[in-house]
Amino acid sequence: MIRLDNVSKQNGRQILFIEASAALQRGEKTGLVGPNGAGKSTLFRMITGREPPDEGLVVVDRGVRVGLFGQDVGEMAGRSAVAEVMDGAGDVSAVAAELRELEAAMADPGRADDLDAIVERFGEVLARFEDLGGYALDSRAREVLAGLGFSQEMMEGDVGRLSGGWKMRVALARILLMRPDVMLLDEPSNHLDLESLIWLEGFLAGFEGALLMTSHDREFMNRVVNRVIEIDGGTLTTYAGDYAFYERQRALAEQQQQAQFERQQAMLAKEIAFIERFKARASHAAQVQSRVKKLEKIDRVEPPRRRQTLAFDFLPAPRSGDDVAQLRGVTKRYGSRMVHDGIDLLVRRRERCCVLGVNGAGKSTLLKLVAGATAPDSGTATLGGSVRLGYFAQHAMDLLDGESTVYRWLEDRFPRASQGSLRALAGCFGFPGDDVEKRCRVLSGGEKARLVMAGMLFDPPNFLVLDEPTNHLDMGTKEMLVAALAQYEGTMLFVSHDRHFLAALSNRVLELTPDGIRDYDGGYTEYVARTGQEAPGLRA
Repeated sequence: MIRLDNVSKQNGRQILFIEASAALQRGEKTGLVGPNGAGKSTLFRMITGREPPDEGLVVVDRGVRVGLFGQDVGEMAGRSAVAEVMDGAGDVSAVAAELRELEAAMADPGRADDLDAIVERFGEVLARFEDLGGYALDSRAREVLAGLGFSQEMMEGDVGRLSGGWKMRVALARILLMRPDVMLLDEPSNHLDLESLIWLEGFLAGFEGALLMTSHDREFMNRVVNRVIEIDGGTLTTYAGDYAFYERQRALAEQQQQAQFERQQAMLAKEIAFIERFKARASHAAQVQSRVKKLEKIDRVEPPRRRQTLAFDFLPAPRSGDDVAQLRGVTKRYGSRMVHDGIDLLVRRRERCCVLGVNGAGKSTLLKLVAGATAPDSGTATLGGSVRLGYFAQHAMDLLDGESTVYRWLEDRFPRASQGSLRALAGCFGFPGDDVEKRCRVLSGGEKARLVMAGMLFDPPNFLVLDEPTNHLDMGTKEMLVAALAQYEGTMLFVSHDRHFLAALSNRVLELTPDGIRDYDGGYTEYVARTGQEAPGLRA
């Protein structure tokens, strides 16, 4: 369906592709992986024709419809979420628009003379609309939006009033409803909660076209893709298998290449030693010359490219009292909607509590109540003795000084820290080298989130309250964060849609239900085994 033949592409001084080739066939679900800046988004733009290659060909078979979901959703306002989604449904949405125009024309007295022609055209368009399943379009749009977490009220409301994250879900729903022949999804797992993510996995499993997607969610990638294309050093390498298979094969290939490199280096050292030893002896001149020519003809084996492994040793958290946080009879409502009604909760030292619940159950509100970011309507929310709180929420990014640089912001927070330790911290959270000189006002939402997280964890408090801490983090940064928090000796209360993060760090599960909090000893893995579900209301 899509072929890339010997494609080369350069952006400024950066070479992205060098005679790279790959293909995408119907039914293949392919994960696109590679380090940041390797060219994943550029590849999407070339496939959609928005950007041409410098050399080579990008061939899309005739008649193949390509749908692209990216991180830039554009302007949305003035109509409902349902209408916005249906507008992107491809041919059927254009036919529906013509039907509406013809209906208006038939009711227009000024066009009475053309009525016969209008009625005839209306019949043709109506037949086409029925063939395309137009009457089911509204229900299909609502089904997709419901899967992505929309309530009926949100579906009918003005899409312009939605937050950026919910608008991203609307844009994703447009592509899913469209069901193109080829679906290009750039980070579709961002902005989704766990329930929506699991629903999306099922939807993509039933998609019969070709899929090419990027994602920083390891579990999501593993469950969806059956092929992986890696961009690295300007080349495209295809692996037939899921993401876990790709990781094993890549590691094996690197081991084999390293072994070949070391064997060749040993041979070269031996040959060079012989040449150096006997080059001045006339009796060995022929042998020396023969070995020199041999070395000139050898194809040199390159060592494998070393992928940067992120690691950072965080300072130990000070000890808190045994009772870290407590809610007693807490009630919280927003307008007429009751979110929490008389809940009780005690969080104890060194517990790592993950909070689960259906969309709208009040997960973020619970964290705000514990962190003191919002007050209960009734009841009490208190922190225990010697508790030092660190709260990560999206609004924390708004507190960054736009004129400050990344490094200066960290330096202002930790004036006694060495330059080396602050640069290492910045590098771990995605600001290597000169990136520390970026001003905060030019940072993307994801970069701001990473910077706030870095500032919170450099000198960690003994109680971390984290609301979706892995949003916008790539796999390498997530692995570093998981490894660091695994050694953390404080207490955690967190919400996350990343199942790897949940399974690796939780030792207690709090499930929010209409009847209160269901408390499960053991972590997320034990919760799934005990309940048979990965998220409330969804079967495993």
